[in-house]
Amino acid sequence: MSETNFDLVVIGGGPGGYVAAIRASQLGLKTAVVEANHMGGICLNWGCIPTKALLRSAEVFTQMQHASAYGLSVQGASFDLEKIVARSRKVAGQLSGGVKSLMKKHKIQVFDAFGKLNGVGAGGVRKVALSKDGAATGEITGKNVILATGARARVFPGLEPDGNLVVTYKDAMVPKTMPKRLLVIGSGAIGIEFASFYRQLGAEVTVAEVMDRVLPVEDEEISAFAKKAFEKQGMKLLIKAQVKALKKGANSVTATIDVDGKPQDLEIDRVIVAVGIVGNVENIGIEGTKIQVDRTHVVINERCETGEPNVYAIGDIAGAPWLAHKAMHEGVMCVEGIAGKHIHAIDVTKIPGCTYCTPQVASVGLTEAKAKAAGYEVKVGRFPFIGNGKAIALGEPEGLVKTVFDAKTGELLGAHMIGAEVTELIQGYGIGRTLEATEADLMHTVFPHPTLSEMMHESVLDAYGQALHF
Repeated sequence: MSETNFDLVVIGGGPGGYVAAIRASQLGLKTAVVEANHMGGICLNWGCIPTKALLRSAEVFTQMQHASAYGLSVQGASFDLEKIVARSRKVAGQLSGGVKSLMKKHKIQVFDAFGKLNGVGAGGVRKVALSKDGAATGEITGKNVILATGARARVFPGLEPDGNLVVTYKDAMVPKTMPKRLLVIGSGAIGIEFASFYRQLGAEVTVAEVMDRVLPVEDEEISAFAKKAFEKQGMKLLIKAQVKALKKGANSVTATIDVDGKPQDLEIDRVIVAVGIVGNVENIGIEGTKIQVDRTHVVINERCETGEPNVYAIGDIAGAPWLAHKAMHEGVMCVEGIAGKHIHAIDVTKIPGCTYCTPQVASVGLTEAKAKAAGYEVKVGRFPFIGNGKAIALGEPEGLVKTVFDAKTGELLGAHMIGAEVTELIQGYGIGRTLEATEADLMHTVFPHPTLSEMMHESVLDAYGQALHF
């Protein structure tokens, strides 16, 4: 028989929610998770993980086409789109199943339902109403409630997805056929990753970005490097471009795009809309409470507390950066605060961001421009992949590592990278930021040879005029 009274109820079983529940269980809190769709949330089922499986297939296919550069011979390289998608779904299913096993291991009760705040019961416990397919299925209570309902794709008037000709990330992840001509609206991480996947498998890809550069949240040098790399691959990039309308035909779409004030029409087979996300704040019972919502995101303090007593919010519903690893860290921190432990507020400038396109992009901390805008006098170091022996041996000589330091104190303010495997390398600088490392600490660190990580050392050295290999 299911329990109904808990120390903690987590509404949402995504990365933030399930990790919060596990940590709560470790701390001795009787915990429940309410999840209506798939354990693991968007990340494991329709986001981070399955997209990486798709991108890996595209990467291997690209390498096959360049086998001769490695002294190898591959004849008649081709791909089976159905099998690529099937592999991606299998990976997602495996990890979602793993999360279910973790719930059982930690004795966390999982309710297959939608959860909604439903007032306060005796003793101040929070009531959570449960429903499935629109019908009420019961009610549970929790001394504390964490909202971890995530977010969904933003939709603009005139760009509404139909699941066929115009799609969001979810449908773009399970294509039945490979479009010959594709328009991607938005050049953030999601848009560029899909642009990279489809381009590597042969689609003619156009990316429309309303800002003045692709990957606009990245350092300007990295954005410029990425633009050249994408164009070299055959992508068409339209910057300062606003898609005004999409006219659908039988099996094609005509997009009217205002490019830097000049309208033009573009005919394509499919459109992927990747113009941001909105928090899932509807139908979770926050109306009539003290919970505040700002631009579709729940307002929280440094402890993830909302304006309503004993109600917390973590992850995408709580605002930027919209990253699974941020949600997980918030979940742990939030629960430890509930349990009365001393916690450290999250500093978002210490959270790495990664984009898994080709070439990969990763960063942590302030860009050079933001550091200067914040009043810092900076020292900047750079080191190109072409100067690294491992990169050359791998056949991956195109890339850049850039570091930004406070000229007065030597504090590492930010690091920005583009090239092979930088999404794995960036955590070295993430640790440096967390430990408040200075240039002296990083200079005195011994990096193994031959590795790509040596470029991280060289970039630090370059900021102080001491680079050794370039």
